[in-house]
Amino acid sequence: MNHFEQIHQHLISAGYHMLLEEDGLACVELSLRQGQRHQAIFLTELQNDDGRRFLRVSTSIAPITGLDARKALIFNWESRVGFLAIGELDGVRYLQLCENRPYDSLLPAEIDRLILEIGGIGDAMELRLSAGGDLL
Repeated sequence: MNHFEQIHQHLISAGYHMLLEEDGLACVELSLRQGQRHQAIFLTELQNDDGRRFLRVSTSIAPITGLDARKALIFNWESRVGFLAIGELDGVRYLQLCENRPYDSLLPAEIDRLILEIGGIGDAMELRLSAGGDLL
């Protein structure tokens, strides 16, 4: 893949439920646990200093207020996929699960795998950190 429009076209052709579509940004909604839970997955384009493009796949997990940072850091250390960060959503700071991949090695199957993996892990973390809630 060479640019975000190719990724966007893949999302459409693969039949993802699109919540948001903007230049360099898309949000898909995953239905999990037989439709009992849902998780919003954001795909954005990043560019580093030398112009190399990356796809960031991310999901919000829980507001950081009252969050036990030790649990998040333990997860980050043990995780084989993704990393944790803090990002803002509608003016509220959230713990985010994200992963970045360079465009030059990105295939459609890898995009699908990232969406499903980040979405599933993010939902499991949200379930644990929000006492069973489905905030996002």
